[in-house]
Amino acid sequence: MTPNSADRSPSDAPARRPWHPLSLLLVLALWLSTAGNLPLWRALWTLTDNHHLRSGLGLLGFGLIVMAATTVLLSLLVWPRWRKPVGVSLLLVAVANSYFMHTYGVVIDPTMMANTVQTDVREVRDLLSWSLLVALALGVVLPGWWWWRQLVQELPTRRLLVRQLGLAGLALMLMLVVVWASFQDLASTMRNHKSLRYMLNPFNTIYASTRLVVGQSTKVRMPLQTIGEDASLAKASGVSQKPPLIVLVVGETVRAANFGLAGYERDTTPQLRQLQGSGELAYFSNVTSCGTNTQVSVPCMFSHLGREANAKNDIPYENLLDVLQRAGMQVLWLDNQSGCKGVCDRIPNANTRELKDPVLCPDGECFDEIMLRVLPERLAQLEKAGASGPGSAGTVVVLHQMGNHGPAYYKRTPPDMKVFQPECRTNVLQDCPSQEIVNAYDNAVRYTDHLLSQTVRWLKSQPRPTAMLYVSDHGESLGEKGLYLHGMPFMMAPKEQTHVPMALWLSKPMQSQLGWDGACWKKQAAEAVSHDHYFHSVLTLAQVKTRMHKPELDVFSACTKRPD
Repeated sequence: MTPNSADRSPSDAPARRPWHPLSLLLVLALWLSTAGNLPLWRALWTLTDNHHLRSGLGLLGFGLIVMAATTVLLSLLVWPRWRKPVGVSLLLVAVANSYFMHTYGVVIDPTMMANTVQTDVREVRDLLSWSLLVALALGVVLPGWWWWRQLVQELPTRRLLVRQLGLAGLALMLMLVVVWASFQDLASTMRNHKSLRYMLNPFNTIYASTRLVVGQSTKVRMPLQTIGEDASLAKASGVSQKPPLIVLVVGETVRAANFGLAGYERDTTPQLRQLQGSGELAYFSNVTSCGTNTQVSVPCMFSHLGREANAKNDIPYENLLDVLQRAGMQVLWLDNQSGCKGVCDRIPNANTRELKDPVLCPDGECFDEIMLRVLPERLAQLEKAGASGPGSAGTVVVLHQMGNHGPAYYKRTPPDMKVFQPECRTNVLQDCPSQEIVNAYDNAVRYTDHLLSQTVRWLKSQPRPTAMLYVSDHGESLGEKGLYLHGMPFMMAPKEQTHVPMALWLSKPMQSQLGWDGACWKKQAAEAVSHDHYFHSVLTLAQVKTRMHKPELDVFSACTKRPD
């Protein structure tokens, strides 16, 4: 008599059948190729104008290529000893990438990976949200828990090696056949929409990480290259011989499209407009950034190489600040962001993150005015320690703003300076109406206007020639074409991420010392320039001469009679 199932003891329950290693590997490959690449499939579907049979077959072919390529990758990575952690890690990479690509329209390339490595606690906090936690729970925790619990057959090492590499070979052959069959459509799509190659999980992360590690390891192995060894101070042509004080303000994420002086419909720069109206300030209306993120733009700005050469360079060089210091000037970097990206490594520098000012540093994050609060004391310490006397050769101070760093734009403005309302008060920008995002962003631009005008006011009180040069490191997308934030590869980045504001203020004594005709340097503001001009233009502004100076990349060369 067959016993009733209700009478069976737990020990009589049938054991779970273990997975064949290759079957489990294919399940993971299928998940990564489909659910793990939703932004990619969404982008491809959007690109298809007419969803007819050929376009459907094209998407199917692309899907087979992705599935086959993922199978090859997993066949090389997923082995018994580290099967579980590698699987969960790939799930985490795919879900995190997909979330940020879908939410902000970014892609995962080497510069974005460098940004991720350089991110500090404040920036991570701004990116956290309930929607991100839900995505991680559904896309990593649940499938990861399932993956970790599965029983897998134990095969002899040699047999598993042969079968797994054989699977990789078959998948590679399938991929090549499909690529050959659909090469014309595939090549056209990838050529016209280069961002797609940076959306393919997890290959985008593997490629970007490899490029970053190789590049960084190469620079670490090579000695720092000295530049501007002949740098010295040029003889002042004006009446005043007092050492100048120059403040270089490095803006953050401000795009020219929302800058009042650039013709924006809102007056986001009322105080700078007053300075411009009085003839003290010139606005440069056609400036292109060196990159679309801080990690690229800031080092590039201070480099002598220029954007194209800097992008290909793996050799560590000194930068503009080293040259200024070598010429005898005292140089100071004050940072209210995530660091100077290596630019200030060899000069005195300070970060505001440790300050506890109850007004300017609420919730552990400081508004940019904190740099002006600490500047006089830091400057006094710097000049007191100067070997050749207090500021005897001149001083250059760099203020690195938090500026408009997103996505939490609303955090960048003090409560009493929120002119445009209502503003988006979440870091999930897609949850806000477009106008509220713009309001929060414009409030932060207006606060930068306040910071710059306060900087000028302080400089006017100094008993020596003074100047201020402001330029943003890169721009920002605020939802145009479905893009948010920044970081798109430069060659495919929209103008919103590369067209940046730049402004120069000169005191009367500074104009006299430089010997510049007022009409000349203001006329130069209409010329098309880029971050490539920054290195050479600041040398002239600081009255430093060196053979490295290139007049063709100097915004002020037409106004300056440089000594031999």
